Amino acid sequence: MRALVVAAIWLSMTLAVAAAPSTPAAVFRVFGLFGTWAADCARPASLRNPYVRDFLNDAGAVAEEHHFGLGYAANHYDVLSAKRLSATEVELEVRFEPGDEAVHRQTLVMRVADGRRRTLFNQPAGGKVRVKDGVALGLGVETPTLRKCE
Repeated sequence: MRALVVAAIWLSMTLAVAAAPSTPAAVFRVFGLFGTWAADCARPASLRNPYVRDFLNDAGAVAEEHHFGLGYAANHYDVLSAKRLSATEVELEVRFEPGDEAVHRQTLVMRVADGRRRTLFNQPAGGKVRVKDGVALGLGVETPTLRKCE
């Protein structure tokens, strides 16, 4: 009987891993991340109310843009990988192109639930942690909770 229980647990774990989404697009679909997000969708994009748009680019890869309103260039991110950490957390490896010659790889962890998302962790490759436990370390403030605008 014990061997049967162990075999059943092993099989369910194997099936769960096999069923886990393996591409960034699949993970984004599972978490409902495609679309536009803002702290206040009724107000225009600004430095205090950035709009974040997740979409499939022309090559079919997941991309993200951060819009800060008139007079500001959008930040562009290419999602290199996405991994489900739990039912409400996802880890992303992204390439950030800030509009200059520099390209930065970053690791992000977000909590996504109930039509809301929030950055919990951010660290550039080879750099210092910028966000830890949902707090932007350089500013000492919590990262904003964004709501899906659609």
